[in-house]
Amino acid sequence: MNKSTIYWGDVNKYLHDVIANLDCEQIFLLVDENTQRHCLPHLDLREFHVIKIPSGEAHKNIETCQAIWANLLDKKATRKALLINLGGGVIGDMGAFCAASFKRGIYFINIPTTLLAMVDASIGGKTGVDFMNQKNMIGLFVNPIATIIDPIFLQTLPTRHIQSGKAEMLKHGLIYNLQHFQHIQLEGIPDLDQIKESVRIKKYFVEADPFDRNLRQSLNFGHTIGHAIESTALSKDEDLLHGEAVGKGMMVELKLSTLYGGLDKKEADGYIDKLTEFFGETKYSEQDLKEWIEWASNDKKNESNQLSFSLLNQGGKVENNIKLSLKDILQIL
Repeated sequence: MNKSTIYWGDVNKYLHDVIANLDCEQIFLLVDENTQRHCLPHLDLREFHVIKIPSGEAHKNIETCQAIWANLLDKKATRKALLINLGGGVIGDMGAFCAASFKRGIYFINIPTTLLAMVDASIGGKTGVDFMNQKNMIGLFVNPIATIIDPIFLQTLPTRHIQSGKAEMLKHGLIYNLQHFQHIQLEGIPDLDQIKESVRIKKYFVEADPFDRNLRQSLNFGHTIGHAIESTALSKDEDLLHGEAVGKGMMVELKLSTLYGGLDKKEADGYIDKLTEFFGETKYSEQDLKEWIEWASNDKKNESNQLSFSLLNQGGKVENNIKLSLKDILQIL
């Protein structure tokens, strides 16, 4: 997998520097209606083509990819074209997948504009789209030419999206650095040092295990159930952000960690209390759990009739590849 560079700060300076060193023939800018309105005005670019797609996870699918590829073809994009992905995780994941697959690969740059994308989606080279309401079922491992993280874009976000991004930051603290977990505040935008620490933690796991074979699976904490909660919401057209689903997934998986990861129950309850402040209490019926497990059973990490979990054995430490049967989970939760 190719390496990429992360640039911090002045988006226009670094964007111009990167483009100046690329042998690119056309520039395309992928946006949705929100980033076109709030983020595009921050960019100082001249000759480029805008590709606009609808916002939201519901549009992260092959049909939207076809629209992106059709735009590239219509404008006669060559293999030396550059696609700049200006947006959150949906834009970054899908734009990267489209760039990596169009004519077997064109240049692309990620400019994450949400907190979630800055600390998670834009780091690590995972690209992809949802398929049949299953999260990220179709995708590739490929890194951008560059990722440019400029906190100026966080000023454009509603509070709910800031909270969604904090879910991944809280996860980074729980799996690697408890001080980081404890320092994330309920109110306000995290400071630049906190954002950089989350990126540092994500990069540590990614660089140690770029293709997600072992150590990187620690980053899946909260995601086996979290993705299932998100897929369930997608199938019902419910309004649920990725970070909100992961926050709830972490609470459920903390309970599993006390039973199968060796995590002390009192310690787990303390973490759950803090997560509850951010994402509300996670209540679920037996029917909810059955629906989540049905979705989770198609997760990429699973084998046979068992779900694969990354669970905490203590704050800052994770045990990966814990296999639980569907029957066990239903009986326990």
